[in-house]
Amino acid sequence: MKCDICGNREATVHLTEIVNDKVTKLHLCEECAKEKGAEMEEHFGLSDLLAGLADLGAGIEPDLSDKVKCPACGFTYSDFKKVGRLGCGECYEAFKKQLAPLLKRIHSADRHVGKVPLTAGKTVKDTRTLQELRVRMEKAIQFEEFEEAAKLRDRIKELEKKDENGK
Repeated sequence: MKCDICGNREATVHLTEIVNDKVTKLHLCEECAKEKGAEMEEHFGLSDLLAGLADLGAGIEPDLSDKVKCPACGFTYSDFKKVGRLGCGECYEAFKKQLAPLLKRIHSADRHVGKVPLTAGKTVKDTRTLQELRVRMEKAIQFEEFEEAAKLRDRIKELEKKDENGK
């Protein structure tokens, strides 16, 4: 899909806004998205949305908005609520307690698990199974349960061979 503004480059930023049952979609390339950054924010109001969602939890516990600061950039949670953006990557750790409920409301989960292409379902499942088996095998070795570790090793080899043969 081509960029809605320049029409030349591939669109990598896709925004959808629904207001009063009216859908507005905007597809932009990375360069046009950077140029239109402030204008897009005004139109789509991401900062306002995040700030508003952050206020939904207000009053549940004493407001520590100005007391908790990011050690790296000095940003406070109150600053985040005003601006709708964090100051740096370290802010996620500094405001972890306050951000967890907000992220859970936005994403319906407190942990990112990613997306899996439909065509890769079986392979990804096998990969996750292999990872789980390896972890279990390491724990078995750690607890000197060598018989269990050997069974897990054999199962891992079986799955790896299956993966190599494309089955």
